[in-house]
Amino acid sequence: MPSSKKEGLIFGVMMCFGMVIVMSLYNAVINGTIHDFSMFSVVEIATGLVIALVLDIAVVGPLARKIAFSLPIDRSKKINMILAMSSCMVIGMVLFMSLFGLVTAVFAHGLEVENLFTAYLMIAGKNVIMALPLQLLIMGPLVRGLFTKVVKPRLTSPA
Repeated sequence: MPSSKKEGLIFGVMMCFGMVIVMSLYNAVINGTIHDFSMFSVVEIATGLVIALVLDIAVVGPLARKIAFSLPIDRSKKINMILAMSSCMVIGMVLFMSLFGLVTAVFAHGLEVENLFTAYLMIAGKNVIMALPLQLLIMGPLVRGLFTKVVKPRLTSPA
């Protein structure tokens, strides 16, 4: 998809924006805090977006690429690479962003659990159940389509 660092950054921003918004709403719904939407929620979502972007660019993206390209799949089929990259990205981002969610939940509301590791596993499990289908079926195709039809032509056309 992206063929330059600039395109990669734009694609990453688009993907992170969509995923962070939907996953933040999903977590607010499943945790019963959707009715508590406030300016703090907006700051929390914005912070989540910045953290997701940094993770995407600096940690998860490069690691996911390395793992996806090392998998024994037929790389000549574009769909195989899309599925491999998307799956690796989702797993990596869920692991990191669930930790972010746990930390923000502890600071914002306190957690009444005995074991933080168990709480983290529960959060990550719930998030992967939503994030993987969201990425593979909705957000991935939507962002790739928008990027290909709207963004990429503008970046490659003469000014």
